[in-house]
Amino acid sequence: MWALLTALLVPIVLLSSSPVQARTAPWTITKTEWSPADEQAYSDFIEGLGAEDCWTMDECLKSPSNPYRASDPKRMRWRSDCADLPYLLRAYFAWKNGLPFSHQNGVVPASGRSRDFRYTRNGNRVVSRDDVPATSAGVSAIPILFGLRSSVSTAMFRHSASADDPINFTDMYSPALNRDAIRPGTIAYDVNGHVAMVWRVDKTGRILTISAHPDNSISRSFYGRNFLRTKPALGTGFKNWRPIKLVNATQNAQGVYVGGHIQAKRNSEIADYSLAQYLGTDPQPGTTWRTATYSHNGEALDYYHYLRAAMAIGDLTLRPVPELRSMVRNICTDIRNRKDAVDRAINNGLQNMSPPAKLPDNIYGTYGYWEMYSTPSRDARLKTDFKELRDHIQMLVESVQAGTSSVVYEGTDVAADLLQAYEEESQACRTSYTSNNGRRITLTVDDVIQRLFNMSFDPYQCVARRWGSSDPAELNACPDGPVKRRWYHAQANLRNQMDRTYDVFMGYSVAELENGPYSITSGKGLEKAPDVDLKAYLMSLPKGISSQKTSQSAAAPVSD
Repeated sequence: MWALLTALLVPIVLLSSSPVQARTAPWTITKTEWSPADEQAYSDFIEGLGAEDCWTMDECLKSPSNPYRASDPKRMRWRSDCADLPYLLRAYFAWKNGLPFSHQNGVVPASGRSRDFRYTRNGNRVVSRDDVPATSAGVSAIPILFGLRSSVSTAMFRHSASADDPINFTDMYSPALNRDAIRPGTIAYDVNGHVAMVWRVDKTGRILTISAHPDNSISRSFYGRNFLRTKPALGTGFKNWRPIKLVNATQNAQGVYVGGHIQAKRNSEIADYSLAQYLGTDPQPGTTWRTATYSHNGEALDYYHYLRAAMAIGDLTLRPVPELRSMVRNICTDIRNRKDAVDRAINNGLQNMSPPAKLPDNIYGTYGYWEMYSTPSRDARLKTDFKELRDHIQMLVESVQAGTSSVVYEGTDVAADLLQAYEEESQACRTSYTSNNGRRITLTVDDVIQRLFNMSFDPYQCVARRWGSSDPAELNACPDGPVKRRWYHAQANLRNQMDRTYDVFMGYSVAELENGPYSITSGKGLEKAPDVDLKAYLMSLPKGISSQKTSQSAAAPVSD
């Protein structure tokens, strides 16, 4: 019963073609297990898709970066949301390479009951699995890929990092925090209901990710504080596919394996299995995820800074100006992805519809028009990106002042150099929309910051409110009537909230929303927005901040 409910709770569209229409080669098993060479080829496959200039799943799998595209059904259109993405790509690669594939298709709460398995308080446990049959003639791959839509959701990723059932095993395990383990194809699970895939780890240790969304768009970002670190019972963070093997099968004259069953490695048998992302680099008796500590080369670091250091090639060296430029460019991509989402809602006429009498039970995790066209989760991630930029740059400035060895600045005024770089990157990133009065409105990154907590996530509101305009001319042209205007003002506290609280009830009427109380647990938002204004911070700094080492070097006498 509970396993069945998992499928019913999360109707996901994976492929738009029906299994009956699709014609393709059968999936035969010609290898009993994934070799190191297969895993490397899979990583290369994922990295190629991540680096490709593609913005939907269909574009990516039909791009030159997919070496298997020519053998796909010609009329196939590939679709994926965030939870589907790892399963779709893993199964697709396995099909094309004659590899075994198995996946969990039923979960229940690890303890207690839950109205939504995607957001259980203590994670889930696996109760059933499904394997690709090993037959002499093979099986049709498209129905298998299509069938994932009814069995995959983010509930499948929400399991204890130490789970080790030999029969109903989890599809993934918790890997070590190093470049060998965290690689293209590694999965990054955000406990707030989002899944991404690592597609590259750059030489500075920045972990680049790719994600799919319910509207079929693809976005790229990097791993940071937008992925909350939580208790291991929820399995948040990094995951690798658990090694599996087809055992007791026989190989026929054509090299195809027939029969047998899937067996998985236990945690103790996996070389890079580790709970370090939860328990720290030097766990002591009684250590919990909250008290875990991380150190690198004898220096204590917070988890996210440690992760950069551990993943960097050589000693981590953070340079404030390049760091700022990289982060703003990433934010620029997120802004443009948001524009695409808002444009889809506007082009489909959601702003002309009457709003429902109440919000969804949870605005971050729901179904129908709201899931397809609203942007609360996307907006929350954008706000988190800006907050991380603001806090990261402050940390770098303070590190320059303190002379921290891993932060290198060779100029004479870090605030001025950062401000100049910010202005240049802000101006270079421009996005635009057409307002209801016909004007083309262009926004820089700094414009978006100023509007950030006024930008509406509600798909039933006009474009001026979707982009947080305060211009009277724009708002006078906005066709929203008094009901929608009331909703916009009532949602102000929800817009102040960055945390995506998927387990909190939010199905309020506009009057209930107006009456508060406002807190992270009330489902009605927060009274005050966090400080994300990097420009204001930089302008508040005194002039002439430079590294102690640089200052000492400049003051030292020059020898002949």
